[in-house]
Amino acid sequence: MGMEWEVLGWPPDGPTLRLDYRRFAYAGKFVLTNTGTAVVREPGGDLPPVDDDRPFAGDWDRDVVAAASFNADRTAPKTLWIRYITVRRDRRGEGLGPRLAAFVVDRAGEREYDRLRIAVNNPFAYEALHRAGFGWTGRETGVAELVLERPAARPDDPDRATYQAGLDVFRERDLGEPEASFLADRDGADPPDPAEWEAGDG
Repeated sequence: MGMEWEVLGWPPDGPTLRLDYRRFAYAGKFVLTNTGTAVVREPGGDLPPVDDDRPFAGDWDRDVVAAASFNADRTAPKTLWIRYITVRRDRRGEGLGPRLAAFVVDRAGEREYDRLRIAVNNPFAYEALHRAGFGWTGRETGVAELVLERPAARPDDPDRATYQAGLDVFRERDLGEPEASFLADRDGADPPDPAEWEAGDG
């Protein structure tokens, strides 16, 4: 059976997930009750072993391989903020993060949101969100995250200078490997073309 893409609910419905904190970053953020949530599920998928001696306690959402949470902007109700995107550790590198972002964009447009925003704190997320049609706004949040956005109706069209300026923000930070090598590889490059993913394309 293939992967299933689903919006579990919109803010302020507050659908929650119990993600295994050993397998997902930001797992605790998905127990909040005031955000919307979208997931990618793989029914019947086998969970790989975890090299971690912390207890596996509780009834986790075992078929989830990626999740996103989002809420409306308080000052701009037609703008949706994607707050967190997390991909199960053993499934990273498959493009699930940007594909899930594109899925949320598509569904948000159906609900008449006209703009989506997300804040990222590392160059890999910055690149992935460009692949989902987002572009850097030139703004940072108070927690040193770069704010990216895109119209719901079409991908953003960032130029090389703006794209590189965002990467330069990360270059000015004291980052180790593999971030430093990634930033060096992208030096002078054009922004990635937004991927042409169908919403829910597995």
